[in-house]
Amino acid sequence: MNRLVIQTISVLVFFLLWKAYVSGFDVSPLVLPPPEDVLHALVRLMQRDDTYYHIYTTLAECLGGFCIAVLVGTLLGQLLGRIAILDTIFKPFVIALQLTPKVALIPLFILWFGFGIESKIIISALLAFFPVFSNSYLGAKSVDSGLIEVFQVGKASTWQRFKLLVIPASLPYILTGMEMAIVLAIIGAVVSEFVAGSRGLGYLATIKLQDLEVDTLFAVVILLAMIGFVLYFTVGSLRKVVIPWHESAKSVKK
Repeated sequence: MNRLVIQTISVLVFFLLWKAYVSGFDVSPLVLPPPEDVLHALVRLMQRDDTYYHIYTTLAECLGGFCIAVLVGTLLGQLLGRIAILDTIFKPFVIALQLTPKVALIPLFILWFGFGIESKIIISALLAFFPVFSNSYLGAKSVDSGLIEVFQVGKASTWQRFKLLVIPASLPYILTGMEMAIVLAIIGAVVSEFVAGSRGLGYLATIKLQDLEVDTLFAVVILLAMIGFVLYFTVGSLRKVVIPWHESAKSVKK
């Protein structure tokens, strides 16, 4: 409760400072509208039916890309982390892909997958992939060698070692990667809508900027931040369900 009160007060102080800055320095509403105008714009925005269509589109792109990134990143990270020859062959390609500016690849994905939701999902998955992969890879590499020897002495099968040792040891790392990935998945969806979107909250923000509806533009940004908070804390709460025994899950409970 103390943390919740402190966080609430900090948010209120932020908006008070925002209001004081706008009023004290006579800032133009075309540059930074006062917070009450943004709040009214947010209320108007949520009363429009098409807003929920844009929200659904962005969520579909974000969650679709996130699921692909988690599936492919976890699997590839485990394989490269446990099989040395695969690590030697494929890791340079994975690193090269991560070092490549993702925005530069957007025109290619639009060329290959079109202007529909498919290209946005792929872009979102690409941005979210590397945190999941790197943490899954690290988790596979971090399995205690002594425990591996115990399983070998007990003549456990490869599947038993994977199920009872590697996966439980890797899950804290994978969940950390997922927390970072959901944020990047949202960024990927919104950026792709900026560049080549005809729907979604990123596209809506672009339209409001072109129409100089700055208060509504800020309202869209706040709406995106709220969605991001919900998705981030939803993914973070998985620790209490998946790894309740781990110290990080205990700190979440507190």
